[in-house]
Amino acid sequence: MASIRKRIWTSPKGEEKTAWIVDYRDGAGARRFKQFARKKDADAWLTTAAWEVSRGTHTADSQSITVKDAADIWVKAAEANDRERGTIQQYKQLRDLHIVPLIGAEKLSRLSAPKVEAFRDQLLETRSKAMAGKVVRALSRILGEAQRRGHVAQNVARDVKVARSSRDRGRVVIPTKAELKALVDHADDSLKPLIMVAIFAGLRASELRGLRWADIDLKGATLTVAQRADKYGHIGPPKSDAGYRTIPIAKPVVAELRRWKLQCPKGDLGLAFPNREGGVQDYSHLMKRRINPLQVKAGVCDPVLADGKPKLDKKGAAVMRARYGLHSLRHAAASAWIAQKIDLKRLQVWIGHENIQLTLDTYGHLMADAEGDAALIEAAHAELLA
Repeated sequence: MASIRKRIWTSPKGEEKTAWIVDYRDGAGARRFKQFARKKDADAWLTTAAWEVSRGTHTADSQSITVKDAADIWVKAAEANDRERGTIQQYKQLRDLHIVPLIGAEKLSRLSAPKVEAFRDQLLETRSKAMAGKVVRALSRILGEAQRRGHVAQNVARDVKVARSSRDRGRVVIPTKAELKALVDHADDSLKPLIMVAIFAGLRASELRGLRWADIDLKGATLTVAQRADKYGHIGPPKSDAGYRTIPIAKPVVAELRRWKLQCPKGDLGLAFPNREGGVQDYSHLMKRRINPLQVKAGVCDPVLADGKPKLDKKGAAVMRARYGLHSLRHAAASAWIAQKIDLKRLQVWIGHENIQLTLDTYGHLMADAEGDAALIEAAHAELLA
C-alpha cells in the first residue's frame, strides 16, 4: 500500500533538513521511493502515480529512459518504416543539434509540461521561431513514439506550441506576368516544357523531377502526380495522400509536351524531365545550371551587392542573382487559378495541400475581390428589402 512519510535529518553543516518520501509499489510489484521537498508535491505525484500504476503505464525514475534514448528510438523507427533519406537526415539534425544538447539528459519520467515550456522558451532565445517550432514538434513526436512503446505515460509536449503570427509567416512571392512570359520566351527547347508545367500546373520541384510520361495524358490534357524524387534523386510516393492528384493542363502546354516527348532522353524510369542520361535530375544542378541562368538571361534577376554597390565580375559587368525559386512558379499557378474564380476545394486539390486551412493561410490574401464584394453586398441589401 502506498504511503507518504516525513523524513528529518541533519546536514553535514548542522542544518536540519526535511523531506517527504513516497513509498509505493510499481506495476510489477517492486517497492519504489520518491522524495519531495513539499508534502503537497508528494501528494499530487502519488495521485498521478497510483493512476498510472493502475493503468499499467507507470515508469519509475530508475527505470525511465532519457529524452536522448527516446530520440534515438524515434529515428530508428523512421528508418525501419523506410522514411525518405532526407526526412531521416532532418530528424537526426533536430535530435543532434537542438534536442539532445538542451534536454537530452532529462528522464522521461521527470519531464513535465512546464519543463517543455521552459525548453521552448530556451529555444526561442537562441533559434528562430520557425526552427523552435520544428524542434518542439519533433519533441512531441519523440514522446508520442515513446508513449506508444510504453516508455512514458503521457506526451507532455503535445500541447506546447510556438505561436507564430501571420506577420512571421510572410506572404508568398509571385512573379509578374511579364517575368513569367520572359522565362517561357527565353527557355531553350529542353527547359521550356518543364518551365511551362511548373507555371501552369503548379507542381513542386520534387514532383517535376519525378513526373513520368505514363502519368501525362496528352489526349485528355491532364497530368497525374503519382510519385516524386527526393533531394537525393530517389523515387518515392508523394509526401502525403494529398500529393496524389490529377491536374488539367492547357492546350499550349499539351503542344509543348508533345514536341518535347520526341526529343526527351529515354531512361528506365520513363521520366518526362530527366537528365541527359534519362535519370533523375539533381535538384541543385537543375537550379544552379539551368533555372537560375535562365532567369538571368530573361532579366528576372537582381544585382549582387557588396558594400551597398553592385558586385562586378572580371569583365566589369554586374553579377546578377536569380530572383525566384521553382516554388514561386508553383505560386504563380495558384494565383492564376484564383484569378479565374476557382473554388477553394478545387484549389486545395490541384495544389496538393493536405487541408484547406493550409491553402487559406498560403493564398487567402489573393482571394480578395473588391468588385465582387461590392456586388454581393448590394445584392444582399436588395434581397433583405425586397
